[in-house]
Amino acid sequence: MRNLTLGAIALTLCAAAAAQSDTAAAPLSGQMRLQWDQRQANSAGPLAAADKLLPGTVALPGDGATLATELHGGGKGWSASATLQQQTQQGVATQSRAWFNELVATHDAGAWQFSAGKKIVSWDVGYAFRPNDMVQQAERRSLVDTLDEGRPLLMAEHFDADRAWSWVWVNPTKPRAQTGAEEPALAARVYQHQGNVDWHGFARLGAHTGASAGGAFAWVASDAMELHASARWLERADGLTIDPLAKGLVHTDPWGTASVAHPVQALIGGTWTHESQLSVLAEAWWDGTALSDSQWATWGTRNALLTRLPSLGAPSAAAAGNLAWQTDAFNASGSLRRSNLYLRASWALDAWQPSLDWLYQPADGGRMLTAALLWKGDQVQIQGGLRANGGPRDAVLAQLPTQRQAYLMGTWSF
Repeated sequence: MRNLTLGAIALTLCAAAAAQSDTAAAPLSGQMRLQWDQRQANSAGPLAAADKLLPGTVALPGDGATLATELHGGGKGWSASATLQQQTQQGVATQSRAWFNELVATHDAGAWQFSAGKKIVSWDVGYAFRPNDMVQQAERRSLVDTLDEGRPLLMAEHFDADRAWSWVWVNPTKPRAQTGAEEPALAARVYQHQGNVDWHGFARLGAHTGASAGGAFAWVASDAMELHASARWLERADGLTIDPLAKGLVHTDPWGTASVAHPVQALIGGTWTHESQLSVLAEAWWDGTALSDSQWATWGTRNALLTRLPSLGAPSAAAAGNLAWQTDAFNASGSLRRSNLYLRASWALDAWQPSLDWLYQPADGGRMLTAALLWKGDQVQIQGGLRANGGPRDAVLAQLPTQRQAYLMGTWSF
């Protein structure tokens, strides 16, 4: 099946190249990336505690390498982007994957444009967090930037000089029970340009999460200063919660899907850019879909109990397994904690671009620090960096499975 997928992607993009062979522009383009990751497993947190109780029962983060090739092609009225990836990690078998990032047919009808297929549709104005990213729902603050995988959709757009409307039916063939970004939904956006301000309005109707609505703006206050804000109200949001009856050792994973009622998400931020190309971004946000402070407190109390149980005669294997299940809480929402502060400084120095990111969570003092350096040539770029999670021992960020991660990546564009 994997070879069939790889072959299908290659044939599709070769067909695009053949169809465009009579044009002056290059019919097929892309890039190859080779990335090496070195990960230091955390000595704190539930996964580390599980490994201490019974070494080898859980897979700790390990070093690895990823080779990925992105291909882009298309013809009149359609375009395609695909990724072929091979990934290896210490202690894990090599994995090969291939997928279309986009495969979309488009039709221009004057002020109208219609699209059908798999397409990347990213909305909202924030950098580190986007409450109104209702279609793509892309992961933010990833260690390296890669091309998102689009969503199956039908889309209609209307444009005039200062306004644009978008209507999207996303995941039209998915079952209604799908959650998160796979949920079938209707979404709409209106964009209005007015002087130095861009206004955005959003609405969504999910198959089972119901209605949500939001708004955003981006204001260019001066040549050096930009301000932006975004907010969204949701009828319901998908999440995770633990079975309230899971007080001690249990035989099955006690974490399951849950619905968060009437959460609110909001972000405010701004960017200052000096004439020397030094740029500073600051953002603060609230994510009501994340676990509450009381839920995280209960989570920490359960971790401590499970760690003590073997000394009281409980089987170490059972306690280790229950501790490993506790890591499900890290996937409950896109934001670990509800309140977040974020700072990013970057500097464009000809071919060199250093950057420094800092994420801080006031509820428990957790922090994530990322430093990176990028060099760009005509067809080659090289970048590397380090991300470290820390804070007080009971901070959620300080208990993630990976404490530090360093990476080095080379990219060749063709």
